Amino acid sequence: MEYIYAAMLLHTTGEEINEGNVKKVLESAGADADDARIKALIAALEDVDIEEAMEKTAVAAAAPVAAAPVAESVEEEEEEEEDEEEQEEEAAAGLGALFG
Repeated sequence: MEYIYAAMLLHTTGEEINEGNVKKVLESAGADADDARIKALIAALEDVDIEEAMEKTAVAAAAPVAAAPVAESVEEEEEEEEDEEEQEEEAAAGLGALFG
């Protein structure tokens, strides 16, 4: 992942994404830079619109966060229904005791 992050950092700062720059970023971060992996990354990114890929990733990462409130409200509704059922059962048990 650090190779991809290096490329994203270079893109964000407006620097050219090439083998030398990726290697500099990795080394300055204290990572071991593997030349073969760097070459593979550069080749893989040739036909990729990095801006578009970053936007898609951001949207995908935000989706679970947006769904969280919905999940919480569903859980709350289920708990309320369970509480109502328990109250009805208790009430029915109380009526049964009257007619013993």
